[in-house]
Amino acid sequence: MHYIFSFYGVLMSNILRNSFILIVSMALSAVAYSADVVRIGYQKSATTLVLLKGEGSLEKRLRSQDVKVEWKEFPGGPQLLEGLNIGAIDFGFTGETPPVFAQAAGASLVYIANEPASPTAEAILVPKDSPLKSVAELKGKKIALNKGSNVHYLFVRALYEAGLQYSDITPVYLPPADARAAFENGSVDAWVIWDPFSAAAEKQINARVLRDGRGIVDNYQFYLATRDFATQHPQVITALIEEIRLIGKKAVDDPQAVARQIAPLLGLPQDITQLAIERQGYDAQFISPEVIAGQQRIADTFTDLKLIPKKLDIKQAVWTQPQ
Repeated sequence: MHYIFSFYGVLMSNILRNSFILIVSMALSAVAYSADVVRIGYQKSATTLVLLKGEGSLEKRLRSQDVKVEWKEFPGGPQLLEGLNIGAIDFGFTGETPPVFAQAAGASLVYIANEPASPTAEAILVPKDSPLKSVAELKGKKIALNKGSNVHYLFVRALYEAGLQYSDITPVYLPPADARAAFENGSVDAWVIWDPFSAAAEKQINARVLRDGRGIVDNYQFYLATRDFATQHPQVITALIEEIRLIGKKAVDDPQAVARQIAPLLGLPQDITQLAIERQGYDAQFISPEVIAGQQRIADTFTDLKLIPKKLDIKQAVWTQPQ
């Protein structure tokens, strides 16, 4: 009888121990694969995210997963990715060049998805009364741009097309608000900028497009996340991309209505907002080999210019959706 009770005691002890281990494992798994909050970084150029924030549909979608949404605005892609790198946000939207500089700096980020190419949504602008008629005439001039942003690559490609080297101009690295002030007061000769800032300058001060991205850049817009967040919370990432696609369809189907809706959120007139919306691409897709190859070309260009210190492998920073 004592043997039976001893055996039973050992058996129950093993069962309880194993049950405890299972419960702890499940709890740890739940911690690993559920998020209490997703912090999203956006810019004024991120029409889909601005609209998504305004409508609140993402919050409704994620409420069923007990996930809250927090939003943080940034002036440009480099600043947003710095926020991603230091852990201030989990997910964000930038142009094609900032992720290259961030990866080169060792940021633990991954490409999640991209919008279609939108080469007319960025441009080199000159004042309406500027004598400059071609990119070749920028030799020796001061050019305002946000270093490491999508327009940085546009500018490099436009210079090469015109037979100039990057060393032929004087870059003045400024964020959009400061760059516009410098552009208006004449302290720079041209400004390389993206929408809606480009659309605003064209409409409000009659800035003239010297060269946009057609024929020289794709200007993909990317959704990125920290590697840890994407790995641990794939269900949140999937929900985000699905909601972004739905919002993007609205922008394609009725850009005028979307412009009316988000113009107050951007603090811009409706005509400027609509122009920016119409020049943007919509229908977010997970990263394809063609898009990876495009990003690799950008990375190699900046490596050759010695603006980033080492050759990058873009494939190493691409998230793969779990099956």
